[in-house]
Amino acid sequence: MTTPAAVVQAQLDAYNAKDIDALMGTYAPDAQQFTLHGPLLAEGSEQIRPRYVARFAEPDLHARLLSRTVLGNIVIDLEVVTRNFPEGKGAVEMLCIYEVVEGRIARASFAVGPATLYAG
Repeated sequence: MTTPAAVVQAQLDAYNAKDIDALMGTYAPDAQQFTLHGPLLAEGSEQIRPRYVARFAEPDLHARLLSRTVLGNIVIDLEVVTRNFPEGKGAVEMLCIYEVVEGRIARASFAVGPATLYAG
């Protein structure tokens, strides 16, 4: 049996590889994504996939795991994500909370810190 931490790590690995099929394989077909304590961002594969496809177009996209906490089927990651913003290359801290059900991510909530642009 795959552990919740292994599912989330596979999602992170696929994100950094920009492998949309592998990433979508970690999500349940009816998964939901939310802002933390906020509105629904996307529901189901047909809404989640295009969000990642658009993000994967960023040439410098990369998420670096700072910490991971696992409590049963809940996995909480703190990451620094390098992004290509309209103003230039930079990074944001993200808190990602995943609920894994039957070996796939069923719900995910994200809190995003302010963007920090790299000098240069």
